[in-house]
Amino acid sequence: MNDNRTSRVLTWTDPAEVVAGIAELDGIDAMRALRDGELPAPPIAHTMNFTPVEVDHGRVVFTCIPGAEHYNPLGVVHGGLACTLLDTVAGCSAHTTLKAGQRYTSIEITVKYLRPITLDTGPLTATGVVTKAGSRVIFADAEIRDRSAKVVATGSSSLLVW
Repeated sequence: MNDNRTSRVLTWTDPAEVVAGIAELDGIDAMRALRDGELPAPPIAHTMNFTPVEVDHGRVVFTCIPGAEHYNPLGVVHGGLACTLLDTVAGCSAHTTLKAGQRYTSIEITVKYLRPITLDTGPLTATGVVTKAGSRVIFADAEIRDRSAKVVATGSSSLLVW
């Protein structure tokens, strides 16, 4: 067996610290604090190489650097990375509409994979936009584009507010 293994070391902040940090903030301020590094990124951001770069009311943009650690046995990035990124930007766009103390969870996501993602795809840019805000359910759409601005995946999500 060929043993050309590589490794990646992950470090992150206790997620309880992130939760405590956003508990007192309204959604848009919480997302801006994460973007600006005033609050530590949640562990999933480190695992998946996600970074928030734009935050507006009802809209967020994240970048993602796909790595070899995200590859599946077919030699492309696993679709789970794209699905997780779409879920993240849809959810975070919804988060920007919430009051302090409110939370949300995804209750449904539909994903369409349009192109394969590889290391050559380069950095990804994902945008999430709220299409209908609500006090119980929020609807959001999301898309991922590659370095040449081609859409590689799209998604739509329903999120439960509590």
